[in-house]
Amino acid sequence: MYLADYHTHSRMSPDADAPMAELAEAAIAAGLDELCFTDHVEPIIWGSTELRQEPYDWDALQSEYRAAREAVGNRITLRLGIELGDAPWSFAYTEKMIAAAPELDFIIGSIHMLSEKFKGVDLYFFDPKDETEARAGMADYLRQVRRLAEWGRFNVLGHLTLPVRYLNENRGFHLTFDGFEREIEEILGILIDRGLGIELNTNRGNTPLPDEKWLRMYRELGGEIITLGTDAHGPQFVGCAVRERQELLRRCGFSRFCTFEKQNPIWHEL
Repeated sequence: MYLADYHTHSRMSPDADAPMAELAEAAIAAGLDELCFTDHVEPIIWGSTELRQEPYDWDALQSEYRAAREAVGNRITLRLGIELGDAPWSFAYTEKMIAAAPELDFIIGSIHMLSEKFKGVDLYFFDPKDETEARAGMADYLRQVRRLAEWGRFNVLGHLTLPVRYLNENRGFHLTFDGFEREIEEILGILIDRGLGIELNTNRGNTPLPDEKWLRMYRELGGEIITLGTDAHGPQFVGCAVRERQELLRRCGFSRFCTFEKQNPIWHEL
């Protein structure tokens, strides 16, 4: 069994503080074969809807990555990626930003913020008064995801069903994306047509994002490109539930999953 964690955040993300080298050591201790760093890169200033005033510091990201590679040597395969968040706030600025990037192995495309209709609130802070408002936010989220999928300048779509993480785990709701089948099927179809994939986010051992229903839909539509990632923001979650989620993929009809090198998929049997 080949084990890879393709969604991790180091101190290069504004919401994490561990060095890449520390995450790499944790991955080795967890028995992983491969680790990809996917720190946050957005066209907007963190915590706001304002466009960045300064270019992203790609040199700092590369320096951190080199230090991690030097620290672990050949004990594990390391890859440099990014989580490219909330590009719909300015596709033009995002394209300019990533044009200056070094050669990356992997790009997750993701949405964390609702649209202008919801004042750009981050899903982490979205606190609806009832289920009706919560589901309105979920619908808005999917509209943003569709815009991202149609743009398509990434390798896989991250944590498709992300709102349920915060609504259920943090806000006490018991929601699913049932009722949004048409919207999700259309998003998955766009991704497949563009040769893009999705991520199975292990959610650090909680409800997988997406869960079995949507994984089966993706596979039945012909989707095959899929990565596994924990969304670890610290060493304690690196590799969490990756083995169990490989079994979930098998149950959903997958026979293999992907890692990436220079944004080209490398296939591994499940």
